[in-house]
Amino acid sequence: MLTAQIVRRTVVEYSTSESSEKEWDMRIAILGAGNVGGAVATAAVRAGHDVVVAATSAEHAQKAAGSAGASAAASNAEAVQGADLVLLAVPHAAVAGIATELGEALTGKVLVDVTNPLNDTYSDLVTGGVSAAEQLQAQVTGASVVKAFNTILASRHSNPVESGAPLDAFIAGDDGAAKDKVAELASSLGYRVIDAGGLRMARSLEEMALLNIMLNARNGWSWQSGWKLVGPVGGAA
Repeated sequence: MLTAQIVRRTVVEYSTSESSEKEWDMRIAILGAGNVGGAVATAAVRAGHDVVVAATSAEHAQKAAGSAGASAAASNAEAVQGADLVLLAVPHAAVAGIATELGEALTGKVLVDVTNPLNDTYSDLVTGGVSAAEQLQAQVTGASVVKAFNTILASRHSNPVESGAPLDAFIAGDDGAAKDKVAELASSLGYRVIDAGGLRMARSLEEMALLNIMLNARNGWSWQSGWKLVGPVGGAA
């Protein structure tokens, strides 16, 4: 019975007709205006969400928000007010400082960790035996951290389909309701959602991201590769 339950939850399906007819109207706060933050903001606005962007400077936030059709916030604290989801799309080294800065403002929030703890040469992770997402959850105990979108290259958010099939968005977290919200966002952007399990599995997702990055860098690929789990992964056990 336990196995059957796990199999049924592995793939979070939203039908094509549901995705095309549903009004996606979550308020999404994106902290970070780089390639990833800008790409997610553009895709989320296109999907119908209310998106606000914050960055290290008001100028950067306004530029990214203007390109995406989103709103710009004057600060991280302003951005997270009233947000259904808060996405951390900043370099890993900045995460702890932002979490400290926001403090109690993150209580009760769904905090989506999009980051990867890469070293300076992009050849390894700076974590060992634990994921960056788990470290973040230990710091912000009042929020629900979900690892998501870190396995997806920024270039794919505008085109999340390969050979007619949606790419997979892997998510991991310990709060089921929080994961459902993140799954809704990922589905609205055009991805098929794969529930990877608890936050411990963020370790695997961060390694998957490292592998994809290293393959593109080593082989001179065009930074368009994405993950797709194939085979019978859904339906009754």
